[in-house]
Amino acid sequence: MIKSWRKIAGKAFRIGVGFSFTAVALLHVLGFAPSEVVKRLDYLVYDVRLRAEAQLPELDPRIVIVDIDEQSLSEVGRWPWSRDVVAKLVVELTDRLGAAAVGFDIVFAEPQQSDALLALDTIIENKPALGSQLQELRTGIKAQFDRDAQLAQVLADRPVVLGYYLNQDPTALSGALPPALFKRSQLGELALDSTSWQGYGGNIPVLQKNAEGGYFNPIVDEDGTVRSIPLLAQFNDAYYQSFALGTLRRALGNPQVIPVFPEGVPDDYGAVELIALRSPEVELDIPVERGLLTRVHFRAKGGPNAGGYRYVSAADVLAGVLKPEDIEGRIVLVGTTAPGLLDLRSTPVNPAYPGVEVHANVISGMLDSIYKLRPEYSQGLLFITVLAVGFVLSVMMPILSATWSLLVALAVLVASVAINSVLYFQAGLVLPVAVVLLLVLAIFMFDVAYGYLAESRSKRQMVDLFGEYVAPELVSEMAADPKRYSMEGESRELTVLFSDVRGFTTISESLKPNELREYINEYLTVMSEIIRSHRGTLDKYIGDAIMAFWGAPIADAEHAELATKAAIAMQEEAVRLNERLLARNWPTLAIGVGVNTGQMRVGDMGSKIRRAYTVMGDAVNLGSRLEGITKTYGVGVIVGPQTKAAVPGMVFQELDAVKVKGKNEPVSIYAPVGEHATLPEASLSQLEQWDEFLAAFRAQKWQLARELLAGLQGSVVTNPTLHALYENRIEYFELNSPPENWDGVTQFDTK
Repeated sequence: MIKSWRKIAGKAFRIGVGFSFTAVALLHVLGFAPSEVVKRLDYLVYDVRLRAEAQLPELDPRIVIVDIDEQSLSEVGRWPWSRDVVAKLVVELTDRLGAAAVGFDIVFAEPQQSDALLALDTIIENKPALGSQLQELRTGIKAQFDRDAQLAQVLADRPVVLGYYLNQDPTALSGALPPALFKRSQLGELALDSTSWQGYGGNIPVLQKNAEGGYFNPIVDEDGTVRSIPLLAQFNDAYYQSFALGTLRRALGNPQVIPVFPEGVPDDYGAVELIALRSPEVELDIPVERGLLTRVHFRAKGGPNAGGYRYVSAADVLAGVLKPEDIEGRIVLVGTTAPGLLDLRSTPVNPAYPGVEVHANVISGMLDSIYKLRPEYSQGLLFITVLAVGFVLSVMMPILSATWSLLVALAVLVASVAINSVLYFQAGLVLPVAVVLLLVLAIFMFDVAYGYLAESRSKRQMVDLFGEYVAPELVSEMAADPKRYSMEGESRELTVLFSDVRGFTTISESLKPNELREYINEYLTVMSEIIRSHRGTLDKYIGDAIMAFWGAPIADAEHAELATKAAIAMQEEAVRLNERLLARNWPTLAIGVGVNTGQMRVGDMGSKIRRAYTVMGDAVNLGSRLEGITKTYGVGVIVGPQTKAAVPGMVFQELDAVKVKGKNEPVSIYAPVGEHATLPEASLSQLEQWDEFLAAFRAQKWQLARELLAGLQGSVVTNPTLHALYENRIEYFELNSPPENWDGVTQFDTK
């Protein structure tokens, strides 16, 4: 009897816990205790579906993005451009190419100052006696130099929409707003549920007065991701259109905007069913969510090569390269993908998505009537679903076996995902599903744990603050004076080292999995020991590659020398390692090492999920590139010019002057030959002859260069690869004379 009561009590307890889980889920659904975890999981489900839809992009021929890209900045000049350049761009797009509408994903927030007028104002201020005459002169020539007025004249009567920002700072009111679509008073007793803003950052009045406008502002969700945009927003007692809606309306001839409310709801309900665009020629209905939001339909992963939209360089437009058939009748959005202009958005399909393409997606979705909506009834539907699933599982799980519990839980999970997916892909309904899935998992896992009396134990290990990043032998030195060291980011001159095994793919294919594990472990172990013995900080392993740096967190004036000596020691250790590999009938290896010194950003970097003490910067990137070209020159180690300069006790051989990928300025590259104190005189003499050869080569004295190179064959300063490299270059240039501005620099277009 007692045993039976205990069994009943146990089942009742399990049912009670299931009901408790259900109650917590219902509190989340009703908004009394919302869970960020559930929200993030719903975001994840939604994002996965968006990414799946963006996998097979289809080009939208109706929209063209004019990109102020790196090419444009290089050819036209850095941003902001002069107003006359912008005016030329507008005229080219509208008058010659026939764009239906041109939207600028740019704010012209500041007037353009004329150097001539500024100089004249200075003279007037410093020469009062000439003030009246010069003022008349200034008045007479102002129009000639007033670039803003000239651009405004170009904008007038052309289909141009200028973007601007809304904000929540009531003191931040800069520039001018375009005319509102309608006033709050025009709605009568009806309430309009929309985002509301307190301030704005607009275009200068003379420009905004002569063009239409729309705000850029997307809705940034709690995770920092853009998924939707409000089509209308409220400022003071008026409603304004978004940039995407304004550009679409301009292309369609500015149809009237009519908010349509659901039938049979109170006047103060607020939610709009759809935004209707109406004119004699246009009848377009745009369904919206509460807040007048429309979800962004991402056609592709974003960017010029993603395939969703055609990108053309603004430089090509200005140069007159495009033909009317490229633009005529299309909507043109002018924006930028240049990294330095920072118009990138975090989106579900790409964490660095061009902002201008976000607006293009909204326009494309409205034109195609492709909408994903969370309907007003979704909360009620979710409440009923959670209540039903929670009640049924809470009652059933305690009376089912473990196997049947698993099958029932899987069936509910699969059915929930399947129904939710069908409603999403077939009906365009975005319905939350994470809370249902989590409820099923919570009830199932608790019952399994309770039924089998399974307990899980977790152990946490305390790790010293710097123990994750720094060699153990250096931690004690840091602990002696911890105030000197910080994980905060700082800029410092450091030396970075990159090493990589050449042809590792071929090696890995010739070994069994266990052999490959032993192979790479032994290689990484001996090389890491060399780095640590030379007081280096081991940053990370990237497959078979090693990244390390010197000079942080413990400052070391000899960081360049230590790194160079470590690189040489790694090459020497590779020889010894190959002897051990041969003894096991394993393939030998060759490594390339790049070393570079320069200003780097060092510190604790990463995300909330994972962080690391590491270095970043151009000098780091150059170090990686140097490692990548060691094979080209047949050497094991290549160092940069600052490393060479920082190690006066070492003799280096200049190999070449190169432009590596990602760098516009040439750098000289060097290979360490040996230390001054131990290098034979014959080797020093051969280095002088090598320098004479390089001078002859760069002076285009091909015959002399060939003779000097032939005399160095087999010497310490050359190798078969390096010898063949320059021999082929001489032969090529004898047949193909280099251009007049040839400076002897070699361009590398690959990493």
